[in-house]
Amino acid sequence: MPDAISAAAPLIAPYIRRTPILSVEAHALGLPCPVTFKLEHTQITGSFKLRGAFYNMLTRDVPPTGVVAASGGNHGAAVAYAATTLGHQSRIYVPSLIAKEEKLRRMRGFGCEVVLTEGSVGACMDEYAAYAQASGALSVHPYDTIPTLTGQGTLAREIEAQMDGIDTIFVSTGGGGLIGGISAWFRDRVKIVSVETEGTNTLEKSMREGPDIDVSASGVAAGSLGGPRLGVDSFALIREFVDEAVILPDSDVFDAANRLWEATRLIGEPGSAVALAALTSGAYVPEKDEKVCVVLCGGNAEPDWFVQ
Repeated sequence: MPDAISAAAPLIAPYIRRTPILSVEAHALGLPCPVTFKLEHTQITGSFKLRGAFYNMLTRDVPPTGVVAASGGNHGAAVAYAATTLGHQSRIYVPSLIAKEEKLRRMRGFGCEVVLTEGSVGACMDEYAAYAQASGALSVHPYDTIPTLTGQGTLAREIEAQMDGIDTIFVSTGGGGLIGGISAWFRDRVKIVSVETEGTNTLEKSMREGPDIDVSASGVAAGSLGGPRLGVDSFALIREFVDEAVILPDSDVFDAANRLWEATRLIGEPGSAVALAALTSGAYVPEKDEKVCVVLCGGNAEPDWFVQ
C-alpha cells in the first residue's frame, strides 16, 4: 500500500494544499518535549478528508447521478467540494443527532444537497447506502474503502517529507480512515497513537471487543469522531500497526484547545484538540528527546467552541 499512496500523491496534488507543519517549543505547551503540528485543518475544506474524496473521484467512474456520502461534516464538505470541482452532483446524508450548523453551512456552500436523518449515526449510514444502491450514485465512504485509505495516507507521506525524523504520531480516531491511511504508510517505522474521547471510543472498544460494534457517539467530539464502527480495511491496518489507544474525558479536550490557542493562536475543531490532549493531559508522557507529531485533522467548528 505505500506504493499506492506514493502514486496517489501526485494525482491529487493539483487539487489540494500541501499543508504546513509548525514546531512549538516544549515550555509553550507545558510539555517535556517540543511538538510538531501538522496543520491539516488549513486544508481547502478544513480537514484531511479532501485527500480521500479526490482520490475516490479521480480513480473511479462517476455516473450521471453523481456521488453520495454520509458525514458529520468534514467528509461531506470534502466530497461536496471535490464533486463540484470535478463537475459532479453530490448528496450528503447527515445525522441530525450530531449535526453542527457550521459544518452544514460549509457543506452546502461547497455545492451539495444535504439530507438530515433521524436516529443514530448507524441509521444515517444505512439511509445513505440505500440511496446509493437505488440511484446508482457513486458511494464515497468516509473510511471503509481502499481508495479512501490511500488518499488519507498521503498525509503521512507528506509529514515524513516535512519533518526531520519522527518517533511518534498522535491521531484522533473516528471511523479509522485517517489512522488507517497513516498506518498503511508508516507501518512499524513510527509509533502510532490513537486518541479518542470517552464518548467516541470506537477504536479502543474495537480492540477490546472486536470490530462488530455500534458506538453511539456523544460528547464534544461526536461531530468529528462519531464513527459507529471501524472500517474493515481500517481495522486490519489498525490492529497490526497502531501501538496505543488513549481515551480521554471531554474536559481534557477543552484544556488542550485552550493550550493550543495560548501557545500558537491556532484554533482547531474538537477532533483536532483530542490528539493534542493525549499529551497535555499526561495520558501519554513522551521522553525528553522524543520527536512527536500531532495531526490537527480539522478546523470546521465555531471559533470560540472551547471557551464556551
